[in-house]
Amino acid sequence: MTTTEPVTEPALETTTIRTAAQALDAAREHLLGLQSPEGWWKGELQTNVTMDAEDLLLREFLGIRTGEDTAEAARWIRSQQAPDGTWANFHDGPPDLSTTTEAYVALRLAGDLPDAGHMVRAAAYIRGEGGIPATRVFTRFWLAMFGRWPWDELPVLPPEMMFLPRWFPLNVYDWACWARQTIVPLTVVGALRPVRPLPFALDELYPDHGVPRPRGRRLPGWGEAFEALDRALHVYERRPLKAVRRAALRRAAEWIIARQERDGSWGGIQPPWVYSLLALHLLGYGLDHPVVRRGLDGLEGFTIRDERGRRLEACQSPVWDTALAMNALADAGLPAGHPALERAAEWVIGEEVRGPGDWSVGRPGLPPGGWAFEFDNDCYPDTDDTAEVVIALDRVRHPRAEPAIERGVRWLAGMVSRDGGFGAFDADNTRALCRRLPFCDFGEVIDPPSADVTAHVVEAMARRGMADSLLVKRAVVWLLKAQEPDGSWFGRWGANHVYGTGAVVPALIEAGVRPEKPVIRDAVGWLERHQRDDGGWGEDLRSYRDRSWVGHGASTPSQTAWALLALLAAGERGPSVERGIRWLVDRQRPDGTWDEDHFTGTGFPGDFYINYHLYRLVFPLSALGRYVNGAGPSPARPGAADRGHRDPEGI
Repeated sequence: MTTTEPVTEPALETTTIRTAAQALDAAREHLLGLQSPEGWWKGELQTNVTMDAEDLLLREFLGIRTGEDTAEAARWIRSQQAPDGTWANFHDGPPDLSTTTEAYVALRLAGDLPDAGHMVRAAAYIRGEGGIPATRVFTRFWLAMFGRWPWDELPVLPPEMMFLPRWFPLNVYDWACWARQTIVPLTVVGALRPVRPLPFALDELYPDHGVPRPRGRRLPGWGEAFEALDRALHVYERRPLKAVRRAALRRAAEWIIARQERDGSWGGIQPPWVYSLLALHLLGYGLDHPVVRRGLDGLEGFTIRDERGRRLEACQSPVWDTALAMNALADAGLPAGHPALERAAEWVIGEEVRGPGDWSVGRPGLPPGGWAFEFDNDCYPDTDDTAEVVIALDRVRHPRAEPAIERGVRWLAGMVSRDGGFGAFDADNTRALCRRLPFCDFGEVIDPPSADVTAHVVEAMARRGMADSLLVKRAVVWLLKAQEPDGSWFGRWGANHVYGTGAVVPALIEAGVRPEKPVIRDAVGWLERHQRDDGGWGEDLRSYRDRSWVGHGASTPSQTAWALLALLAAGERGPSVERGIRWLVDRQRPDGTWDEDHFTGTGFPGDFYINYHLYRLVFPLSALGRYVNGAGPSPARPGAADRGHRDPEGI
């Protein structure tokens, strides 16, 4: 008779480490195989079908829409429609009225008849939610250009705002960089009020199946003063001062043209790109003008075609993806001199932004030295990318890395806001007045400091031996104050509290906060309480509007990895970590990567979300690497232990 000895916890951990090491090897090889010959990585940046609908509307307005492009885009849009006829802003999300309306109009352009089943279902939902009058301002802006909404019923932002001085409220630089690039061309389009009618009516999209008197949309917090301002602007819009209006339109055009990137884009993102092309076209720049031609041609580089149809990326993220890939590979044990890391470092160093940009308006004496998100975006480097690049370059051997790192750190230090935190693109971009305008019923329009960005900057600077600096100490205090009562942190650029907590805990540890301190224990407790029964972590994007979703949602590879990175940094090796690692190991694909349909990236909290297709690989690789190597961030990064990790302010 034989007896089976019970499997002890150390034996389970040994088994998990062995299988995790195998998963680590497979993921590392898969990621290495995705590197471009030039040295960069780039995953698809997937958003929602408004990108494709507005692309068709732009081409219709300019008279360049082709049958082939329309058919391919329509096939993609149809493939994303839910069985109830609606479209959402993220995978498995709730229906969105404006997204559904724009998709519906695009399909009408493609020839889909209103009595087709999928169109009937979409129209019924739109009517049930209030119809076209209840859509967001940007949707009605598009419809106004096609004669399906009155210009007089839209809020007014006149191009004369270009003359407002920097100190005056609502000047151009009060807006976040993505918003100002969009608002400036929209002031031109709104001033010129073009109408190029569609070949069909949209009566079926009104609540009573007719065309009631259009009504304006009042936003929460829209006070009497702002209503009075809007009325005054409408009066002025009927009879603007001609000389001032001409000068304002000219200045707006100059401002727009000066910010076009080498690839033809504006800021490397869809909204300002589309509206800038519209504005310049309306100002008389022909389709053959070099600026317009470059802009239209550049859209092709953001277009993906496959068996599902044609779709447009709202943005591309090669610098971000490459920095994350470099850090993941370093976590996975790739030596600092590995050819893949050296090629990546060479490419990244060449992407450094060495000239001034819009950030210089707020920091005029600061020398440049940051990195942007995209291939071409020299006007708008950001602190988040710069921090990740600094960390990545600090972990490789490249003869030109150190000077680039030093310039990056200097630029980061100069971009701190007055409260000690860091926004993404500008310092002290915190005037909330912009949020109250009726134009701003979709997406964030200012760029205040956030926990995730501040954490990445802290981590980068602490790695460089700056943990004892006043700059890092103030940023750490900012992070401590930003911790939620439940122990988590809000995630501005990722979903959501899992992302924020996954960023902040490693940064605080890197800065010298000891794992046994209450701030870390509270964060660990929050993560352990929100681990799902299957061993993973997930947080639905609805958590931005509904707190009942905070920390809750389907488990995903990227979010599970974020939680593990925080727990490992805090020194945890218990059941929560083991279950999380097993979740990743058990769900790895045979080719070494993971499936992730859910969106875990954030563009605008509550409104616009992103599925970064490389997140499902780089973050699990980092988590597995740190687990297998038995280390948090500091020991896994050569040299960090020699840079003086002390407990800032005795925290």
